[in-house]
Amino acid sequence: MDRRVVITGMGGLCGLGNDAASIWKEMREGRSAIRPMVTSEIHELKGTVGTEIKELPKHDIGRNQLVSMDRLSLLAVLAAREAMQHAGLSCDEGNPYRFGATVGVCGWGWGTVEETYRALFLGGAKRAGIYSAPKGLPSAAASQVSMSLGLRGPVFGIASACASGNHAIASAADQIRLGRADVMLAGGAEAPLVWVQLKAWEAMRALAPDTCRPFSADRKGVVLGEGAGMAVLESYEHAAARGATMLAEIAGIGLSGDAFHIVAPSIEGPEAAMRACLADAGLNTEDVDYLNAHGTGTKANDQTETAAIKRVFGHYAYSMSVSSTKSMHAHCLGAASALEMIASVMAIQEGVVPPTANYREPDPDCDLDVTPNVARERKVRVALSNAFAMGGMNAVLAFKQV
Repeated sequence: MDRRVVITGMGGLCGLGNDAASIWKEMREGRSAIRPMVTSEIHELKGTVGTEIKELPKHDIGRNQLVSMDRLSLLAVLAAREAMQHAGLSCDEGNPYRFGATVGVCGWGWGTVEETYRALFLGGAKRAGIYSAPKGLPSAAASQVSMSLGLRGPVFGIASACASGNHAIASAADQIRLGRADVMLAGGAEAPLVWVQLKAWEAMRALAPDTCRPFSADRKGVVLGEGAGMAVLESYEHAAARGATMLAEIAGIGLSGDAFHIVAPSIEGPEAAMRACLADAGLNTEDVDYLNAHGTGTKANDQTETAAIKRVFGHYAYSMSVSSTKSMHAHCLGAASALEMIASVMAIQEGVVPPTANYREPDPDCDLDVTPNVARERKVRVALSNAFAMGGMNAVLAFKQV
């Protein structure tokens, strides 16, 4: 069985805003949320730049559930609840065993892990908190989304570094395509703004000291952020039967592995994933109007991604709109491609390509139309979203008008 899969609801929160509409509004305006962090527990690293959620939206999640949730899981649940509300769905309306969830994460409950180690090794505590183990699991976010919304169908976590959001959406689409579910909540979440995580990235000399400038010749590296993005995926038949508004269709999925290096990117792996995505969708290169790039702002990533795009799209690469929204919401790791899903779908909905913010200097090795600083009106029938993870795990999604 191979069923069409559509998106009928979206939810999200990050430094740009506490709901999907606010996030898109800031993206469309080209506003970057990157600034020195002031509310996160990063100890002597105060002043490091990133994108923080300054204040969480109001919610009715009870204390008994909150004590069992890392911030990572809370972000995922808030985004999932918004997506379900946006879609006009609840499990009460159908068989809960036909509703599932996949949530992509880059790591685990960083806050819980650091809090536990500090208490034990620095604070003299004799034992860890009773929920320390389940709060820290990479699968915890998917479990909490399932429990919060009553989803009893396929439920699992995905961990593929910075491609986790796209991998989770792809895996959810597969559950629907194969007939295992009618509705899936899918996306990614991350809450990495803790001392140990920032020190780890600092050690790789990958963090930018000022801001994220994808494709700009003066780019200096990655900026980390926290956030979550979730979508309601439905079979076309299920959505049509209830008269749902269909925001976009997941037209194609392309997955590949570099089999190359744990840190350094390759050209061949991303190229293979983009080609596979186009083939899965039955699309020609000229059908793609907008490509949301992985665009991390490192020298190597932006150069290799540009080269891979040129190999796949040929001369048409110069006619297609490209941008990296990480320039605004920063690199939210497991949540990154889920937030970029929101950008891709809304580009189709509104005919607006979000810009690459903070762009200052052309780079001859990154010479595509990267939509510098200002959004552009353009009819977007098909949008591709790239996610290329550390360790060579690549996932590309194609979204199209329904």
